Amino acid sequence: MRDAYHEELDSISDGLVELARLAGSAMGRATTALLDADLELAESVIAADEKLDQLHHDLENRAIALLARQQPVATDLRIVVTSLRMSADLERSGDLARHVAKLARLRYPESAVPADLHPIILEMGQLAQRLIAKAGQVIATKDVDAALELERDDDRMDELHKQLFAHLLDDRWHHGVETAVDVTLCGRYYERFADHAVSVAKRVVFLVTGEHADDFVPEAGAGQE
Repeated sequence: MRDAYHEELDSISDGLVELARLAGSAMGRATTALLDADLELAESVIAADEKLDQLHHDLENRAIALLARQQPVATDLRIVVTSLRMSADLERSGDLARHVAKLARLRYPESAVPADLHPIILEMGQLAQRLIAKAGQVIATKDVDAALELERDDDRMDELHKQLFAHLLDDRWHHGVETAVDVTLCGRYYERFADHAVSVAKRVVFLVTGEHADDFVPEAGAGQE
């Protein structure tokens, strides 16, 4: 029974890694659809979000069933509850990718993002993919050091977000109010996507150590050769 129980815990972890992969893929494709005004690609991202939602609900149901059947204590309880929260973070990440795709669809056949802002949005999209991929890796490896790095990695997303606002507030902005709203929303989607990746990493720290990431102090010399 215990072997089957731990196999199910491992299976839930694998499902979380797959959720992270799907969310990252969705954001990458949504970014391309946004910048290239690719309606077909945008529609495919929107449609594919259903698969991500189904996996999220499946993981929720399996975790709740484990709680009911096994009544886990201490570390095992922490794993199940934390997995539920990570699944919610990753499902919301997929929703944010869908929002980007919907913005691309809304402004088709034009791009919702002015050409002069394409480099910033492209970097935000690529960074979002890297962050969620690292979050998925952290889930798989339970690497606390890598999990703690993610918050620092997110600093670049915050910088890019500020750059977007600098353009919006510049007196030379000539793209109009509607485009300003689109760009504001877009920047927020990427920033929140990155925040969810950081949240997942923090939850892994809690899962492994029992301490919240903001309070966790690595042991001296940890991670050093």
